[in-house]
Amino acid sequence: MLAKIRSILFIPLFYGGSTPIIILAFIVAVFSESGTHYMAQVWSRYHYFCARFILGIKVEIKGEIRNEPLLYVFKHESMFETIDLLRIFDKPVVIAKKELLVIPLWGWIAKKHGLLGIDRNGGGAAMRQIIKQAKKAVAEGRPIVIFAEGSRAHHGERPELQTGFAGIYKLMGLPLVPVALNSGLVSPRDTFVQNSGVITYEVQPEIEPGLDRDDIRDRVHAAINVLND
Repeated sequence: MLAKIRSILFIPLFYGGSTPIIILAFIVAVFSESGTHYMAQVWSRYHYFCARFILGIKVEIKGEIRNEPLLYVFKHESMFETIDLLRIFDKPVVIAKKELLVIPLWGWIAKKHGLLGIDRNGGGAAMRQIIKQAKKAVAEGRPIVIFAEGSRAHHGERPELQTGFAGIYKLMGLPLVPVALNSGLVSPRDTFVQNSGVITYEVQPEIEPGLDRDDIRDRVHAAINVLND
């Protein structure tokens, strides 16, 4: 019952508070790229503030999150990490489904920040365009983040990785860092009720570039699911 009350309070406070932040971010984004990155941090930190003091959710990071040109592959269990990564990185470039870019106002700001919308049915041409944009971001020293499972999973589930993941890894030629997490325990999908507790991000050992498709798929799949065992 307490979790439900907290979750009901969280909805208007977070989304209501997000509205002026997003409007201001839209104005800032028209004039300043660095201002867009700053406003993304403000929004993410506001989200964590609400999660921490209304929902009773804390975050623990085991290992080092480095703001370098690396390919980060996150486990995906909740909306929580999709917002929180804007706080734990300085200015990440996220590869995600292109449908996110059509969200009014937010989608335009996300694109200005660096979100790369991939068309999963677009074939090789869509992949080449994503890689071109991602390599430009790498040249600027920014990390690349993907959720290789494609959609949120319940905690304990181990869905297969999307087929395009291995292609991104091969074409980017970057060291890869898997990140396991357990956000589904406190912020599960398919319900608005979020529980108090600790969300752990467990940064796994870096994987060198150049592995074959089956090897990298198996190693990453195992690494991002270590907290699901």
